[in-house]
Amino acid sequence: MDYAGYAELLGLKGIRVEDPADIDAAWDQAFAADRPVVLSVKTDPNTPPLPAHITLDQASGLAKSLLTGDPATARVISQSAQAGAARLFERMRSKFTD
Repeated sequence: MDYAGYAELLGLKGIRVEDPADIDAAWDQAFAADRPVVLSVKTDPNTPPLPAHITLDQASGLAKSLLTGDPATARVISQSAQAGAARLFERMRSKFTD
């Protein structure tokens, strides 16, 4: 579904992002818009949308769901680990630069 195109048909501002390099420009357009915006972003279906501060219960639930035998489990685990490591390193960097 072309949500950005549909938004345009309704009189809203529609922005579609397919390349991660374009996300900053898309946010700039959205914040500068003179009307409500639908931001449609193509994402990797194997990367779970984890919250920035995941709780033990949330991590446990994710682990249980991955153990059900989903064929994309390895990629989901890899993407999750990369995202977690990036957040950890960002927090460490900001702690030492303050």
